Amino acid sequence: MKEVIDHATIDLTTKIFKLLGDATRFRILYLLEDKEWNVNAIAVELDMEQSAVSHQLKKLKEAQLVKSRRSGKNILYSQDDKHVYEILHMAVAHAKHSHTDE
Repeated sequence: MKEVIDHATIDLTTKIFKLLGDATRFRILYLLEDKEWNVNAIAVELDMEQSAVSHQLKKLKEAQLVKSRRSGKNILYSQDDKHVYEILHMAVAHAKHSHTDE
């Protein structure tokens, strides 16, 4: 028998998918999988404005998809939940599979 999912869990789950559905946030999460990055390094790597990266990091942090810690004058960001990366990897594998079927 299938588990009944409460409305709060459904709302949070769909919020996570909405966050993951944005290309910029996806790229940021992908960078943060294996190491910590500061905002400026992310901005340079993704060729984006620092303010735009900060805005997206704030959304990801509010959803507990990334975390931050202070190191001297820098704030370093990293992944906060390995489960999210399982979803990302499955989505990438599916996209690659779908792309090769065309």
